Amino acid sequence: MLGSSMSKRKHVHEEKFAAPPEELFALLHTPSSIRDWWSASRAIVIPEVGGTWAAAWGEQEDEPDYTAAATILSFEAPRRLVLGNYQYHAKAGKLPFEADFVTEFLIIPLTDGTILRVTQDGFPLGEAADAHLAGCVQGWKDTFQGIRRFLGEST
Repeated sequence: MLGSSMSKRKHVHEEKFAAPPEELFALLHTPSSIRDWWSASRAIVIPEVGGTWAAAWGEQEDEPDYTAAATILSFEAPRRLVLGNYQYHAKAGKLPFEADFVTEFLIIPLTDGTILRVTQDGFPLGEAADAHLAGCVQGWKDTFQGIRRFLGEST
């Protein structure tokens, strides 16, 4: 399911954390944790295969700046969470391209910590998606800093 075709691109970001795998996995699907480390205003998760993972950003509950909702395609505690079938809404408008994104969170235990790897797949080739891909690259760096802050880890 997670594999780019020749007409798609993906982005991978990974970092090592001191937290155990169970703690990293829990923060990926616990709404109060998502609100904290991802600075979301709201989050709703039904943590099971076929369940929903949704978050919204912005002060106006009835008209958020940005909303993302996905179906949980894989829920393998505490090692792997895969989201797909995304629906997006942004005040700024629709994405300037069609995409079928799949996001995989992979947790890799080590003897001295845990690696969290995020693979975001489904970026189409072409200039229309370049800015969005670049924003996601920076966004995951910022997001991982939020996870570090949430866990109380220094950079």
